[in-house]
Amino acid sequence: MTMAHLIALIICTLSLAGQEVSSFNVPNPTTLKLASTAPAAARRAASHLHSTDPSISNPLSIITRSQPSDRKNDIMVGEDSGLYNFDNEKWGALGEAGWVTFFAAVGTILTAVVVLWIYPDTGYGDDFVHFLETDVAHGNSHIVTLSFGIIFPIVHSGLASLRPLGEKIVGARTWRVIFAFPSLCLAYSWIVYFISHAHDGAQFYDISHIGWVHTLAWMTNFASFLFLYPSVYNLKEVAAVEKPKIHLWETGVIRITRHPQYIGQAMWSAAHLAMVGTSFTALTMALLVGHHAFACWNGDRRLEAEHGENFLKIKERTSVLPFKAIWEGRQELPDDYWKELIRAPLILIAVGSIGAYFAHPYMQAGAALAKNSGLSPGGILDPIFLELN
Repeated sequence: MTMAHLIALIICTLSLAGQEVSSFNVPNPTTLKLASTAPAAARRAASHLHSTDPSISNPLSIITRSQPSDRKNDIMVGEDSGLYNFDNEKWGALGEAGWVTFFAAVGTILTAVVVLWIYPDTGYGDDFVHFLETDVAHGNSHIVTLSFGIIFPIVHSGLASLRPLGEKIVGARTWRVIFAFPSLCLAYSWIVYFISHAHDGAQFYDISHIGWVHTLAWMTNFASFLFLYPSVYNLKEVAAVEKPKIHLWETGVIRITRHPQYIGQAMWSAAHLAMVGTSFTALTMALLVGHHAFACWNGDRRLEAEHGENFLKIKERTSVLPFKAIWEGRQELPDDYWKELIRAPLILIAVGSIGAYFAHPYMQAGAALAKNSGLSPGGILDPIFLELN
């Protein structure tokens, strides 16, 4: 990432803020001269950036404490996405809905994924990939990624569709774990396999060495992560520390597209396909986008089942194609729409996206290590399976 990228991001952020950001006053030299004769307390107060918007006493507060936008034109049946207040965050004790429990829960599920799936000597991920490579694909990596592209949507979307039934049987939190574990395992294996085999097959083109192509691909990839579905913003709910809900969102990126994750996946796939123009990458990207296209229909179906008429009202005011509802007049962005975008979850996602870019060499090294480790048959649960047989 070059300095030009950072400058471009800063400019875009400021342009979103519009008149609100431009209202931050910078004293001119005359003001500074007069201020030097003022009392010390007054000079200290004047030294801070300030806004003419009385609702924002400190510019940084828009990150630590979300500012509501003007929702006078909304129908107010959906939630305001990305709301965050740092004052409400608590570490809490283990078992409470705080960050201690969050890190304990995440550490537990990731440990289970590592032991039961990733680590070859105890896990079964290597056995699964070996089965796909030898028994299903007979060495054809395209068939392997096609298999992943069929199995993962069935497991991921299938368990999501079974959520209402599953939550009635085992509860919302337990079902989240049942849903997340196989999805994480399959996602890990597919990602590692993709990184290891991205250059397989026919090479349609190679334009990765062109500077502006790399820059455009990077910017597209960065922007794609800002199109995550708002339900992932609440990390404690994702980890089932707080009770998972099927939310109906009305603000933020939902104003642009009702299915941001589909659009984001299409952008991410286009950026990676631009950099790696092989038949394997093209097939993998098509499978990913195809799954998310199906999720548009499945997501609408599930939201309508959960929220009924309220969802239909939101659906009427939104679109899948970005900005379509806006240019058709069905959706109107508030004048201070930027307040719905400059929020802590999106800032965290932006920082994480930049970190992921710099982590690419480590991802490639990890994928190579997993590929070269070979097969270690069986796993830690073998004694249980043997007793059952």
